[in-house]
Amino acid sequence: MFDEYGFPGDADFDYAAPTLYTFVYCSRAAEGVDDMEVDRIIESAQRYNLAKGITGVLVFGSGVFFQWIEGPPAEVQKLIANLHGDPRHYDIVPLDRSEEKRERLYPNWEMERVEADDIRTVLQDALESAEDENNVAALRRILEHLGSGSLDSLGRSLGPRS
Repeated sequence: MFDEYGFPGDADFDYAAPTLYTFVYCSRAAEGVDDMEVDRIIESAQRYNLAKGITGVLVFGSGVFFQWIEGPPAEVQKLIANLHGDPRHYDIVPLDRSEEKRERLYPNWEMERVEADDIRTVLQDALESAEDENNVAALRRILEHLGSGSLDSLGRSLGPRS
């Protein structure tokens, strides 16, 4: 814990690890966003992220995005601002934001798409731990719509956009 004589060091702490900012969120796809558009998003993200030192994964299924982003704090925060202005999705629900010194979870993935057989479990877990009432409402709208079975209209407005 302390780097002084007589105090043991933290054996689990990696002093060489970079300081990473992590942002995890889910959102609803806007009308017209399909698999081809998601592939274009991935291609663009890979180029951008490579230049900025950002890595992560994007899950897209049933009209819902789930994304884990990690990288240098300033670069990830710029990306977060861009995400909030992107018209291809709405009802953005931050699930985690953190800054810590650690190794990357996705060191070789500038952005990879991971298929989701069923994103409901991830969203239900997020709902159970959500405290912000706006996030709770957005997660409920997403889950309600997923439960309706009419996935073709997922991007159509079901309430206020974030």
